Amino acid sequence: MLGRMYETQNCSAARALELVGERWSLLIIRDALFAGHSRFGDFQRSLGVAPNILTARLDSFVAAGLMERRRYSEHPEHYEYKLTAKGRDLAPVIVALTAWGDQYAAPNGPPIIYEHATCGKEIYQETRCGTCDVQVPNGEITVRIGPGMAPETDDAVAR
Repeated sequence: MLGRMYETQNCSAARALELVGERWSLLIIRDALFAGHSRFGDFQRSLGVAPNILTARLDSFVAAGLMERRRYSEHPEHYEYKLTAKGRDLAPVIVALTAWGDQYAAPNGPPIIYEHATCGKEIYQETRCGTCDVQVPNGEITVRIGPGMAPETDDAVAR
């Protein structure tokens, strides 16, 4: 994981990876989004993740506002972890990462297919121009300095 300080990384991707870039993080979010998991035991059974790692990830998601911790049993005391709107907004990231994995890491074809719940047809992610409304090929994606870039780090865009 990246450090918590970003003196040299004025980058939204780096900041996002700090929240969800650890190996288990997106798998936990995936299971919450698409398998409906919300309880510690469900995540642990599904993923086989060590309890201490799962506890740390869930706690970090709560602290970051990606999940809310809710008690569902008092005796014994048990909690569930529900995605917030911020956590649910990671769905397109999971879909896009899965599409990349389907293309480059799934020799027998896609293990799962994401569908539109309303019509049942397959969904996909694409990069579109906000003005032209055309799909932008990877080779035509460039960057420019945005309003969040500190003036003394303008050269970071060229890296």
